Amino acid sequence: MAQFAYDLSVIGLGYVGLPLCLQFAKTGSRVLGLDIDPVKVEAISQGKSYIHHIAGEAVAAQVTAGRLTASTDFSQISQTAAVVICVPTPLNKNREPDISYIIRTGQTIAPHLCPGQLIVLESTTYPGTTDEDLRRVLEYGSGLVAGRDFFLAFSPEREDPGNPNSQVAEIPKVVGGYTPLCRDKATALYLRAVKRVVPVSSCRAAEATKLLENIFRSVNIALVNELKTVYAAMGIDIWEVIDAAKTKPFGYMPFYPGPGLGGHCIPIDPFYLTWKAREYGQATRFIELAGEINTRMPQLVIGKLIEALNSNRKPLNGSKILLVGLAYKANVDDPRESPGFILMDLIKHSGGIVSYYDPYIPVIGITREHAQWAGTSSISWNRQTLSQFDAALISTAHANVDYQQLLDWVPLVVDTRNATQGLKIAHAVFKA
Repeated sequence: MAQFAYDLSVIGLGYVGLPLCLQFAKTGSRVLGLDIDPVKVEAISQGKSYIHHIAGEAVAAQVTAGRLTASTDFSQISQTAAVVICVPTPLNKNREPDISYIIRTGQTIAPHLCPGQLIVLESTTYPGTTDEDLRRVLEYGSGLVAGRDFFLAFSPEREDPGNPNSQVAEIPKVVGGYTPLCRDKATALYLRAVKRVVPVSSCRAAEATKLLENIFRSVNIALVNELKTVYAAMGIDIWEVIDAAKTKPFGYMPFYPGPGLGGHCIPIDPFYLTWKAREYGQATRFIELAGEINTRMPQLVIGKLIEALNSNRKPLNGSKILLVGLAYKANVDDPRESPGFILMDLIKHSGGIVSYYDPYIPVIGITREHAQWAGTSSISWNRQTLSQFDAALISTAHANVDYQQLLDWVPLVVDTRNATQGLKIAHAVFKA
């Protein structure tokens, strides 16, 4: 690696790429972070963080030490021994896989590839993306051959934003290579930064591993979402049942209901497999059913909101509704694929006047599917402001929100996260 200026380039400096950069830098690697967003590059260059759960001091320490550099110049790929790609893999408007970010990245870096380099894809995708789609792009644009002139591998990201116990170094890295030597090269790379690497037989096996992890979560969340509706009809609190069930020390793992799935993984990844399975003539009915259940949750929540308003002799049409929590999960500043957007759309479509409060998202940025909310600001949290709403809908349960104040100041609360459990109820609370 001595002929290269950097040990590693990380392409995509988001919730996956930036923590990876920092971990490799902390363990002594010379890291180049690459992104098309000049705002992110400038922030890193100034030793600042743009992600809530990553401290600016952590970025500044590695920049000051000279182990972390950021740039928008992708030609510098030629100066790096290894390249890790961490770009988005969303669904398109037809709910089909969109690997265009991967393909464009491959096309951008291919002319700058050098013999002996290692290319690793971390973006979640369907089996075959790395050894078919990405490989062809890299070989065509570079004139080099994967497995002979350069090395190619897949290692799924396993970030858990907002979880203080989730540390990059502690999470085992699954690695699959285009060839056994490719796998060994990738294994050696990651062992510089993480404590354990789990080699598998191929890129496809590694890609399938990531899909299994998130499909497992999607299916189990769908199960508790369905049971929530069933138990509610029986007058049984699903949250009480889950708390009791999780005392069993074997054979059970708690999953929790909610207003719908969010984030960059669980709402998307299962559809990558169902789409690819059709190519092989295989049906994925179980996965698709789970997707249907989870996708319909926002509509069920709005139904509960309408029921709650009716109890106060109010229609949704014309009522002022406060959505509490817009991030897709608690204690993060990431709104990607958040069901909160769908809830706001449904409220507005029904004639409701909707605002939101989220301490982590002061202003809504540009999103792929909900551009109409871009520029909307979070309300101020005070009695005067909150008391003007007819109802509040808790979509995300951030730890730094005072839910007792919410109960005291808003005449009606619909709680999809059990955030009000154990609090003093001043007004009506509906579980949804």
